Amino acid sequence: MKHILLASLAILCTGVRAEDPVKPSELPLWEIGVGGGGISQLAYPGADEQVNKAVALPYVVYRGKRLRSDADGTGLRAIRTDDFELDLSLSGSLSSGSKPLKAREGMDRLPTLVEFGPVARWYLNGREASHRITFELPVRGVFEVRDLGRHRGMSLEPEISLHHRDRTGWSYGVGFSALLGDRRLGETYYEVKPEDALADRPAYDASSGLISWRLKTSLSRQLTPDMRVFGFLRLESVAGAANDDSPLVRRTNGASVGVGLIYTLKRSDARAVD
Repeated sequence: MKHILLASLAILCTGVRAEDPVKPSELPLWEIGVGGGGISQLAYPGADEQVNKAVALPYVVYRGKRLRSDADGTGLRAIRTDDFELDLSLSGSLSSGSKPLKAREGMDRLPTLVEFGPVARWYLNGREASHRITFELPVRGVFEVRDLGRHRGMSLEPEISLHHRDRTGWSYGVGFSALLGDRRLGETYYEVKPEDALADRPAYDASSGLISWRLKTSLSRQLTPDMRVFGFLRLESVAGAANDDSPLVRRTNGASVGVGLIYTLKRSDARAVD
């Protein structure tokens, strides 16, 4: 589970990506190192509790022509043009279920989830723009980490973002997205079965539709050629969401925040493939 939690931390930070200021052909084909950090994550959209985690694990960056594991995520690149990419990618967990939640007392704990599926990405003002505007359309299946055979639904999260990295080492990004899910994903978060109903938690049938609105910001700094520090903030709201009347929705707005450090131990002499 720890590698998924670290993936979540990295993905949340790079969800509004800050790109390298040099051409991909000037970057190493691969890098290996260690990364660590802490995250205080909203337990699920609409929760009134946080899940806190701290991890330190190895990390790998690979910038191949098809196989990619970098700031854009991990997966297979199917199509690439000057202003469009289509990837098949893996995303980190949507939630962590290791902490008992008061709102779900007596219910099954939320499992840690992983997403997998295609991501279409358009560079609206050009791939090489200094302040690049990107529109993404990921469509992913959601599965339990401990049992990948348990399908928890489908997610769609269209996002518009602005990201920039200058040659002094500073990077920043901001993005806005809407997370939508099918009925099964809605049930994962918001359904209350009759046998789980209480006086203050009536039975509830969840539906498909909007799960939450998300505003993401990130900031990072290259301290040395081998060391980078980063932080992120994600604000989330279930205002107007399909299941905002679920008894498991305890708060309309919430936030996730994290900080981390990445240290590169070794990089290849071979250059990346754009």
